[in-house]
Amino acid sequence: MRRTLVIAAALVSLAWTAAPPPTETRPVREVLHGTEVIDPYRWLEGSAAPEMSKPDPELDARVGAWTDAQNAWARSVLDNLPGRKELEARVKAATGKSGFRSAPMVRGEKLFFLVGSPEKNQPVLMISEGDAQARPLVDPNLRDPSGLTTIGWFMPSQDGRLVAVGLFRSGDENATLHLVEVETGRWLPDEIRNRVREVDWLPDSSGFVYNNLQELNDPYSRRIRFHKVGTDPKQDRVLLEQPKEGPAASTWGPFGRLSRDGRWLVLGQWTGSNSNDLWVMDFRQWLEDGKAEHRPIVVGQKSINGLPDVYRYADPIVGDTFYMSTTLNALNRRVVAVDLKDPSPERWRELIPERKQALVYIWQVGDLLAGIYLHDASTRIELFELDGTPRGPLALPGIGSADLAGSPESPVGYLFYTSFNEPPSLYRVNLRTGERTLWWREETAFDPASLEVKQVWYNSKDGTRVSMFVVHKKGLKLDGCNPTVLEGYGGFAIPMTPFFNSGQLPWFEDGGVFAIANLRGGGEFGEAWHEAGMFEHKQNTFDDFIAAAEWLIANGYTRPERLGITGASNGGLLTGAALTQRPELFSAAVSGVPLLDMLRFHNYLRARNWVSEYGSSADSKQFQYLRRYSPYHNVKKGTKYPSVLLTAGERDERVHPLHARKMTALLQASTASDPAQEPILLQVEREAGHGMGAPVDMQLRKLVDEMAFFRWQLGMVRECGRPLTP
Repeated sequence: MRRTLVIAAALVSLAWTAAPPPTETRPVREVLHGTEVIDPYRWLEGSAAPEMSKPDPELDARVGAWTDAQNAWARSVLDNLPGRKELEARVKAATGKSGFRSAPMVRGEKLFFLVGSPEKNQPVLMISEGDAQARPLVDPNLRDPSGLTTIGWFMPSQDGRLVAVGLFRSGDENATLHLVEVETGRWLPDEIRNRVREVDWLPDSSGFVYNNLQELNDPYSRRIRFHKVGTDPKQDRVLLEQPKEGPAASTWGPFGRLSRDGRWLVLGQWTGSNSNDLWVMDFRQWLEDGKAEHRPIVVGQKSINGLPDVYRYADPIVGDTFYMSTTLNALNRRVVAVDLKDPSPERWRELIPERKQALVYIWQVGDLLAGIYLHDASTRIELFELDGTPRGPLALPGIGSADLAGSPESPVGYLFYTSFNEPPSLYRVNLRTGERTLWWREETAFDPASLEVKQVWYNSKDGTRVSMFVVHKKGLKLDGCNPTVLEGYGGFAIPMTPFFNSGQLPWFEDGGVFAIANLRGGGEFGEAWHEAGMFEHKQNTFDDFIAAAEWLIANGYTRPERLGITGASNGGLLTGAALTQRPELFSAAVSGVPLLDMLRFHNYLRARNWVSEYGSSADSKQFQYLRRYSPYHNVKKGTKYPSVLLTAGERDERVHPLHARKMTALLQASTASDPAQEPILLQVEREAGHGMGAPVDMQLRKLVDEMAFFRWQLGMVRECGRPLTP
């Protein structure tokens, strides 16, 4: 059987053109801080380049034609890979059982939640009340049969009478707010445009505070406004705007959090990826006379304070007390009680001291606080009274990733849990009694006993101890012949915790290994871990990832010709840096919606937000370390690079597709590998963005593309040690 597959692999390689489409070079030379930088493919940025004074339709048409040619070549390869049709059928069978369900938002007896199913391209907003059967409230598939319109977010009013829904199309995240009357399903005429998010309702459903852009073409014009239901949004008053200058001008912008009783509005302004400022205002007074002082809670301190997640009840406000989590004087976070009548830091009361484990956030469910902690990159939930008295841990089904939803009105919440060998589940749980019943579980034929999950620890280049999860079928032989995919992220304090992916089951069934490393720059071990992978320390992230690959090889899991790497967004930067720094260590790489030109990333879309994470080439010191690791600037002519699949979305409003375009052209022109057997491929989705809101059929195609690509390059279609063709 293996020999048959080897021959099939050799024959199928003839189904596509041996060489990629040609790319014209138009070198641009510039001197930055005394260093000459040559960019041979600047033209692939199109007329979005900041040097362009106005759009150039002819140039954009050439970029579009080039992209079409690259897409066509990639499809000719990916669609003709051996066993692709069989694999697609297996992935559909593995993922096509019960879809998914979000944790519900609780409003009295009403539950609001999203339900995704294999039969529909987009999830549907459902509502259930009491014992009544759940009914659809907002179905974007009916509004847009193309499957490209999605629900970006939703927020019911406190009494459950109205729900605000944010819809966007083609992954562009440009959410338009709509109001829906829950009882009748009637859409109200209120409609607010320009990337609306963060909606907090007044208790009587008469209005809400929200966040949106003043100008759609300016991602740094965010503002907090108040809307009175039934009025023209043009009349909405502004509460806080993103400043045009200063440290907050190029970050995520402002945010707001309204107390449930409508008395207090906590306003914040990001000043960096690990810092913000906070103020409070008397919102009732402002509603009455339009005047209210913005009193500082904490301003000018390098710390994260009170990250309000308005979709739940994080950092709650109860009466006049703001239960704020903060990294001020506590890199792993602590919780303080802030009296909003006098919020000065010297009046804060510490309720929950900093622990060895990192506190991610706190929820309020009933009259309890639930602290979501990370212990060795897995979730732990600790319960506290409102005065900070510990009530012990909330029992979880196992070691994995968990989340909690609920309402301050009841101690009954909804616990989400998943792990590498446990499908996503939702439990109804009483936080006072600990009673837990299953509410929903993803349906799958998967047998958890068939997989083995390990957490291992290894030393990085500088001796730092790093953790990694390794997942594979039980009974795996450690002979170095196992096709292995290593994933990482390592940025923005985002933790990579255990998760279940039914689409991976065929990979495990056929002997594949999956590993995910908890790299510096992430949030698995607190803010110090994050800061160790920022700015001039970013190389630590790449060193951690490379050391993970070396550990997998040294411990008999795989070998370089059977090792692939994958990552998206900041993880796409990670894979780009790894394959340019250690090309001999890997056989294949998938770089999704990546940042790759680190000297120009800050010129595009929302990427100025990330100067506070990476730095900027406009700064002479930061230019030096960015230049050292920027993947696009470290490709070397004549190097045997692994096969690479780069993906991007034409509607991406976070990472511009220029990164994937330019890197594809440069790698294709530079690699010494055979393009027919180790190609550099580019797939740009015309109707997609950064990944959010992609329809089910697009998600399935992407998953099969990547899995078939790895199976081909890492040897599931050939014997261990054999070349790609006999």
